[in-house]
Amino acid sequence: MMKSLQVITLGCSKNSVDTEHLLSQVARSYRIVPETELCPVDVLLVNTCGFIGDAKEESIKVILECAARKQAGEIGRLMVFGCLSQRYPDELPPLVPEVDAWFGAREQDALVRALGCEPAPAGRGIPLEGRRLPYAFLKISEGCNRRCSYCAIPLIRGAHRSVPMEQLEAEAAQLASQGVRELVIIAQDTTYYGLDLYGKRCLAQLLERLSRVEGIEWIRIHYSYPADFPEDVLDVMRTNPKLCKYMDIPLQHISDKVLSAMHRGVDGEWTRNLIARMREKVPGVVLRTTLIVGHPGEGRSEFAELMDFVREARFERMGAFAYSEEEGTFGAENLPDTVTKRTKQRRLARIMELQRGVSEAFNRSRVGSRCRVLVDAWADGILLCRSQSESPEVDGEILLPYRPEDFGGKAPEELVGQFLEVRITQADEYDLTAEVI
Repeated sequence: MMKSLQVITLGCSKNSVDTEHLLSQVARSYRIVPETELCPVDVLLVNTCGFIGDAKEESIKVILECAARKQAGEIGRLMVFGCLSQRYPDELPPLVPEVDAWFGAREQDALVRALGCEPAPAGRGIPLEGRRLPYAFLKISEGCNRRCSYCAIPLIRGAHRSVPMEQLEAEAAQLASQGVRELVIIAQDTTYYGLDLYGKRCLAQLLERLSRVEGIEWIRIHYSYPADFPEDVLDVMRTNPKLCKYMDIPLQHISDKVLSAMHRGVDGEWTRNLIARMREKVPGVVLRTTLIVGHPGEGRSEFAELMDFVREARFERMGAFAYSEEEGTFGAENLPDTVTKRTKQRRLARIMELQRGVSEAFNRSRVGSRCRVLVDAWADGILLCRSQSESPEVDGEILLPYRPEDFGGKAPEELVGQFLEVRITQADEYDLTAEVI
């Protein structure tokens, strides 16, 4: 019998893509056990995150839990890879001797060989068959050339490396053949795409090419960078019906003082003008951003300016987190962390409370409107859907009660991956409820 293999994936969607590519390269040699199943396995892999303190703690906790399972005889070989082991290659092995092998985020080929398989070209195997979700993340590049003072990603993932357009088109076509209807474009910085391969920013051209892949109906952009933003992307978003009017653009702050300390390459005026141009060029665009509170240099006035910005910009989607020093970054080595943990948490709570009101107002403004939704899944008599305004796994959902008579007697399983026209009937700060038209 084939040996069993299971992967536990921690961290962001980029790690999830790494796991998919890994499994696609070893699936012919192993019986793949779903991550959700707690059972004995011959080989267990842990794909770790090492971005910020909380993520590192979670990764270490999971590794220790798996080590205990190995001691109990539930696991044959235990191997760890990803960002945490890339970041701490010398410190981790002595702490957890139960782990048989450690591999960094840039060592997936070596991991594939350690599993007795041959790596695929560029480490990107054909996506696995039998997908259960109608959306997929498509990672268009690896690494980052930015040098934000707080960020350890360049230390972990290395310099920016774009994936050739032809390779991405082939991967998108394979995903479409497996029932994927929405591509979520991800990278450490999607707007940098193409500079290394083609000598210019080519995200707009890539989006046009991906939109021609048969079966793909929606394309969504995540992880854009404000400095040198390629505004031809906005032209494609406005004119190409397959490109969702949705942009994820982590801005981090608005204060000139803090943005300078962060090494973001923009100031507050640039940021405000960019947001204004996005809303002008793409009417109805939904903007998601991420902010950092408590960064060195953020005093009361800088935080007040950030709060005012959230009120003014009215981001439809927003997340925030408290600054933490990360070893090896410019910030950790050169910027004293003078904001107390208590102050950071208080500011985080205040800004998220403000955003809850903004988000709820946006959702309630949609009651009575019609929209096209994609059915992601169903549970407990409810179809879980999204419109172009909701990105998978980070935003709320549109809840559509399932009644057989509303769908011509189709079973709910048949509706997963289908597009439906609905009317929004109720809303709260996160989710909406709808009825089929």
